[in-house]
Amino acid sequence: MGKYRNVRYLDFCKTFFLNKREKYVMKKKLLITREIPEAGITVLRERYEVVVYEKETPLKKEALIKMASGCDGILTLLTDKIDAEIIEALPTLKGIANYAVGFDNIDINSATKRGIAVSNTPGVLTDATADLTIALIFAVARRVVEADQFTRTGKWKGWGPTQFLGADVRGATIGIVGLGKIGTAVANLAHGIGMKVVYFNRGENSDIESSLNAQQLPLEELLSTADFVTLHVPLTKETEHLMGEKEFKTMKETAYLINTSRGKVVDEGALVTALKENIIAGAGLDVYEEEPKINPGLLKLDNVVLLPHIASATTTARTKMAVMAAENLVAILEGENIPNLVNPDFRKNLK
Repeated sequence: MGKYRNVRYLDFCKTFFLNKREKYVMKKKLLITREIPEAGITVLRERYEVVVYEKETPLKKEALIKMASGCDGILTLLTDKIDAEIIEALPTLKGIANYAVGFDNIDINSATKRGIAVSNTPGVLTDATADLTIALIFAVARRVVEADQFTRTGKWKGWGPTQFLGADVRGATIGIVGLGKIGTAVANLAHGIGMKVVYFNRGENSDIESSLNAQQLPLEELLSTADFVTLHVPLTKETEHLMGEKEFKTMKETAYLINTSRGKVVDEGALVTALKENIIAGAGLDVYEEEPKINPGLLKLDNVVLLPHIASATTTARTKMAVMAAENLVAILEGENIPNLVNPDFRKNLK
């Protein structure tokens, strides 16, 4: 009888602990380096222990390492510089989900060597970024910010035939540097408002050429042809300072530069000179070389519109980014197919 009771007791214990496994098994731990839309946080909190850094300024390296200590995954922002030192300091790290399309803020080689998967959030911010690109074109061409400030300060004394004369957008030529998803979306919008489309890209896009009557040009020819040059390339060794003194001198004196990609694609010092000396007519910028710092020379100029990196800042886009980044991280940690993996070779280094 005693033996029977012991067996029943052991069976009870086994069943109890299996049924309550989720309660007793240690949950994976994650760090979200800034507060993102709640929909993304909820996806992760349903499964894991989640810590969210709630201040508005980015974590400094030492603080990030401390907060991420013992974490299985990190959801990062483009303002987080995840370098080799940080990666080596986090031995438990298995995945990094970047809340951005670009991932130049992460040392991909170091992550891959450590067997750490890295993901991004492509596609969901395409329309928002394309919309803002067109908004910047109109803002700088029609001197919207200048006119707004002029009106607010009480300087306006009535309509005048030469007040704030700007450039025409309809009928102008837009030169798109980089014809990925965002560049393609910009091309479609530009064509829709009556602009002629030319583009520079590593490969040709026959669909755009046939549907929009667009033309592929070498970069130098595009710069000398376009009334508006808009940048949509990732930041790489090849694209850093893609636009510098030589390129600005190749542009028309009446042309405008638009940048919603990455700040370091443009040599800001050369841009300031080009704007001050009327080498080009103006610029519309959403990104900067050393964010959040802005070249002081730009702040003094009226022919440049400066935005605080808001290209993807619509409720829809930012929420979709949050959910996508969260789902990417779940896929990484659960060993599932990772839909937006940027370093597929990471598996070669898994032990």
